[in-house]
Amino acid sequence: GKEVIIANAIIAILTIGGQQLFSFFTFSCPCHVGQNLVYGLAFLGVPALILLIVGYALNNQTWRLVMGKRSHFERVTSSNWLLKCKLVCFVLCSITGRALVAPVTWLAVTLINGSYYICAVSEYVPVYYFGTAPNVTASERSRMLATFPCSQLVPPELTRARDEVILLLRYQSQVAGWLLIAVVVITVFLSYCLASCFSPLSFLHFRYWNSYVHNEQELFDEATEQHSRLYAMQNVRKFFGFVPGSENVKEIRIPSLREWQAISGLAFLKRVDEEHYDYSLLHDWALKERASGKYLRIDEDP
Repeated sequence: GKEVIIANAIIAILTIGGQQLFSFFTFSCPCHVGQNLVYGLAFLGVPALILLIVGYALNNQTWRLVMGKRSHFERVTSSNWLLKCKLVCFVLCSITGRALVAPVTWLAVTLINGSYYICAVSEYVPVYYFGTAPNVTASERSRMLATFPCSQLVPPELTRARDEVILLLRYQSQVAGWLLIAVVVITVFLSYCLASCFSPLSFLHFRYWNSYVHNEQELFDEATEQHSRLYAMQNVRKFFGFVPGSENVKEIRIPSLREWQAISGLAFLKRVDEEHYDYSLLHDWALKERASGKYLRIDEDP
């Protein structure tokens, strides 16, 4: 839908801005044999990998898939097992597609920029660029090529060769960047085409279904917020004798030291029985304790 397109565009723009800032403040090629490749590939690959993991982690569908009950799959019969597999594959593809937006943007922008690629592969440029220095050894040639990303380290007689190498590498990097963009765009377009062809819904029916799912999720979130607030309100009222916002409070409850200790500290989700859980220490206390204790009368007169 439009929300997905807008979200992906925002992610791409933020990634581009982050890449520019990241390059400006942190990237500095070592210009040393054996270190350039590792350094350049690290700046290309590691941020992309981190962005991919973050993309998976921030997608709610990932956690729906991970936190799904195993028993749900164990009860699946052979007749609909294929359908379940297709559903899981579809969800995984959808999650991966969303997660790839930021890392692919990072890789495309860095390749078009060219600095990382130039640093990484400068020492592997073909020999014919050293027509002015044909008698150097292979190790010396690699050492000199490794210094090419750092113009201040290049001898004056190799300035022309250095400029040619930098132009060649920037050309290769930018072509690779645009090819990556083209492959991604074509893949996304073909994926949408295939999904539309195999969809059992017509165009308008699909739009209606998409709208329904969106509205259902919004209403569910609103109901979750209100339901959990009302449920929490009951437990808070039992502990304090009133809830925030109440008018004409007649009395308040004074919790005992033991009760304060019972609701303080850290707690994980606690299973009560086959169907219910305790969500917090206060929830656990409210389910176990009676609403007795000391109450203090409130004088309403100012």
